[in-house]
Amino acid sequence: MKTTKTSDPKFRIILVDDHEMVRLGLRTLLESCPDLEVAGEADSIESALAAIKLHKPDLVLLDLRLKDGSGIQVCRQARALPHVPKFLVLTSFASDAHLIDAVEAGAEGYVLKDVDGFHLIDSIRRVMAGENIFDPASTLLILRKATTNRGASSPAQRLRQLSKQELRVLEILAQGKTNKEIADVLGLSCKTVKNYLFNLMGKLGLSRRAEAVAFYLSIRSEERMDIYAP
Repeated sequence: MKTTKTSDPKFRIILVDDHEMVRLGLRTLLESCPDLEVAGEADSIESALAAIKLHKPDLVLLDLRLKDGSGIQVCRQARALPHVPKFLVLTSFASDAHLIDAVEAGAEGYVLKDVDGFHLIDSIRRVMAGENIFDPASTLLILRKATTNRGASSPAQRLRQLSKQELRVLEILAQGKTNKEIADVLGLSCKTVKNYLFNLMGKLGLSRRAEAVAFYLSIRSEERMDIYAP
């Protein structure tokens, strides 16, 4: 019996940037990869949301500066749509405020526009594989701000203060999940998750969700997540 070989599925991507030449360059780069397909383009909040509704992409590659506002608004408003794609921010803004806003809006990644093509493609594939991707320089901006005047203890030492359940909550938070989604994964109530978040951020000396995500990512990047190993 003959079997028909099926091609590997492609990740469908929408490009959202207010500069046509940027979108053209990105399209050329992405369509050179057999596993990536540009399903549509947009240059504004309105057109981006319309494209997401129409094309139901797997990922939106999103600039922060758009014709009618910020790409952060696209992330936030898209959460109410029946189909919610992953979001990878591609921007020239290397500031803690923009990164915090992107994380809190639910973006899975934040990459600066000076990234080369190879690493951009790699970031897209890693986000599609379930990872969170944040530019190291940008992540350090949050951590530098978050850890100022909070003692000399290292990130790994502070992390050891967490219980296993608190660590699990932090891991899921770093995946861009909401409190309700964390509660669903762990079989907890939203109130219990809120209490865990309050306690773990107190132990880490942090005050915002984005700081907690950046903290976790910095630890993971240094391969220190085996602290509970016997």
